[in-house]
Order: sequence, then structure tokens, then C-alpha cells
Amino acid sequence: MVHHPIKLIVGLGNPGADHEETRHNAGYWFVDRLARQHKQPFRNESRHHALVCKLNIAGNEVRLLKPITYMNRSGQAVSSLANYFRISPNDILVVHDELDLEPGQVRLKTGGGHAGHNGLRDIMSALGSRDFHRLRIGIDHPNDRNIVVNYVLGRPSKSDREAIDGAIDDAIECLDEVVKGELSKVMNRLHGSR
Repeated sequence: MVHHPIKLIVGLGNPGADHEETRHNAGYWFVDRLARQHKQPFRNESRHHALVCKLNIAGNEVRLLKPITYMNRSGQAVSSLANYFRISPNDILVVHDELDLEPGQVRLKTGGGHAGHNGLRDIMSALGSRDFHRLRIGIDHPNDRNIVVNYVLGRPSKSDREAIDGAIDDAIECLDEVVKGELSKVMNRLHGSR
């Protein structure tokens, strides 16, 4: 199996203070925590419609990206940066909130559909591919399709937020292997926990 090192980690979310603490911003929370751990600031790269930060993870140069468009235009930033640095879809990890997982759960997968997630839908369309990797951070489902939009744009309870933060920590602990492309190893580890 060919191991592709990850060169770009995209955290999905909506910009602006009013969205900062909402469930839909779990992807932002992930890359923010990672940048803080590495003590690297995000810089506004307006030509890529994103905040970008460069890290060294497991000996690889990895860019973190936070699109500053709204969620449903995330593909604009991802495709702009990926084209500029010639990063192919299978070298990209997209981190996003996942309704089908409980808070505290985190799963890694490659390819697949968008399951109604507007950020993923736009990235697939902009890249012309679904072959990128996803790190899915559980936020739970409100069990009523009609209130999903308000739910993802709402704040998690204190205990849910703690569980989500715990899941983010679990995933960051495995990040060296993820970046090195050892995805099946990480899947076994993450999918066996909690």
C-alpha cells in the first residue's frame, strides 16, 4: 500500500466570533489546538481565502488551513491552496464535525460521500475528487432532520464540549502516523477507543 504523507490539514468552520463556539466549527477547534501546541500563528492569506499556518509534523512540512469563506464555500480555499502548492487530494486531510458520531468519538476515513455536509460537498466539487481523507469529529445528531441547521450552528453543552475536546486530543496524539500516511494503523487505534 502506498503511503501518501499528508501535506495539508483543513479545519472546517465558519468565520466570525458568533460562530466560534458552535458545533459546526469543530474542524477549526482541531487546527487551532494544533497550531497552539506547535506555537505557530495563523496568517491571513487572502489570495487563498484562508488563514494558513505551516508546521513540521513527523519531519514533514504540513500546512494548516482555515477557510475564511463560509462553510458552503470551503472548496474555494482548499482548491486554491492545493493548486498553488500542487497538493493532490490524497495528500489532504479535512477535519469536520460529524452528526453520525457521538461527542467523544473521532473517526478517520478516506473518500466517500458528503452525507449532506456542505463543507465537504463544496470541497469535492472544487477539487473534482472525493479521494481526500477525513477526520470526523462527533457532535451527535439532534434526531430531527428539520433542526439540524440550528443544531450545528448552536453551542454544545459543557459536557459535550469536553468530550469533543477529548476526541480532538486523541486524534492529535495520532497525528504523526496520520501525516506519515499510516492511516490504517490510526483507524485501528481511534476506532477502538471509546
